[in-house]
Amino acid sequence: MSLSLLVAIHEFGHFIMARIFKIRVEKFYIFFDPWFSLFKKKIGDTEYGLGWLPLGGYVKIAGMIDESMDTEQMKQPVQPWEFRAKPAWKRFLVMIAGVVMNVLLAMMIYTGIRYAYGESYMANDDVRWGYVFNDAGRKMGFQDGDKIISIDGEAIDDMMEIRSMLLLTEGARDVVVERGGEQVAFTIPFEELLSMRREKAYVDLYTLNVPFIVDSVASGGALAAGLQPGDEVVAFNGKPFVGVAEATNLLQNEYKGDSVQFSIVRGGEELMLDVAVNEEGKVGVMLKTDMFEPRTREFTFWQAIPAGVKLAGESIADYWQQLKLIFQPKTKMYEELGGFIAIGKIFPSEWDWLRFWSMTAMLSIMLAVLNILPIPGLDGGHALFTLWEMITGRKPSDKFLEIMQYIGFIILLALVIYANGNDIYRLFVE
Repeated sequence: MSLSLLVAIHEFGHFIMARIFKIRVEKFYIFFDPWFSLFKKKIGDTEYGLGWLPLGGYVKIAGMIDESMDTEQMKQPVQPWEFRAKPAWKRFLVMIAGVVMNVLLAMMIYTGIRYAYGESYMANDDVRWGYVFNDAGRKMGFQDGDKIISIDGEAIDDMMEIRSMLLLTEGARDVVVERGGEQVAFTIPFEELLSMRREKAYVDLYTLNVPFIVDSVASGGALAAGLQPGDEVVAFNGKPFVGVAEATNLLQNEYKGDSVQFSIVRGGEELMLDVAVNEEGKVGVMLKTDMFEPRTREFTFWQAIPAGVKLAGESIADYWQQLKLIFQPKTKMYEELGGFIAIGKIFPSEWDWLRFWSMTAMLSIMLAVLNILPIPGLDGGHALFTLWEMITGRKPSDKFLEIMQYIGFIILLALVIYANGNDIYRLFVE
């Protein structure tokens, strides 16, 4: 549903701009229709249809060398309603109209999301006890309990920004953290960031560090020792710790089947309690888990418009950064390319309007950025040749455009095969 909407909007951009300039559009198809179509109906000069091959869609513009490769039409005398009969600036606008429509669609969706849902985020200011890091994070220089203040001088507002800022980089990152009440600065080498990405350690790179605060006492050593709801455990056998993750590790690895002296804070006073630990490394308490609440920024309709435009711009910048990293061999990001299976996996298994529109907006940005690349066969390739004509006054020959179209088709076909091949490979190895 998402891809069909994006294809329809993209092709409608080409269609409407062609019609504005009185260029005949012979076909408007969702999906491709080699040999036959599932549905077609001709209205005026245009045949509207639904193809059977769900790999995109197209409009066939009269007098243009495109994916239809209709070279016979190009041998006929030029007609005033053909694409090739129009001045270069009009042809250029027809070519980029699909990309423009995808960007506008993303802006509209993001505006609607901001207006209807606001912006929910986990404020970094609320992370009072810092973060807990996996092995990759500790190797970079982070320590459990660190609160990340800034990356490359940019202050952290939303904790979810941290992961993308560490992933989308072409070099080392300068990080400032709050550690033990002081600010500590260090540099993460680019090699460590690449290693984190290759090992997919970014998935659980960091989690919120939460204190060991008792929500309820169920059974076992905790009940016998007299632990009460609201007690905050601040040390084990005199050893201070920074949160639940470390506490769980100590119980399951150092004190399993033994007893431990809890230092607890209750009503402003510190008490000592000896608590038995069972063979599973548990003491019989449920912990508080609702100490962090996401913040929400609300937007009026008029505030949502610039917020939506800004979000679309940030999405374009982020995706462009990812594309640049793909072309750096040492990043090996080309191994992460995926096709239709990968696209399907980013959508939830249950229907969620917010997630649907968010993913559709993101895919619309991706479609726009990919299509504007100066590759023959894509809108960017057509636009590049037309721009060259506008600058030099020399129009590339039809033969040259045909050859470039074939080259572009081969490149795109290879990319599709490679990306979807990655999907199939990952089905068996992951």
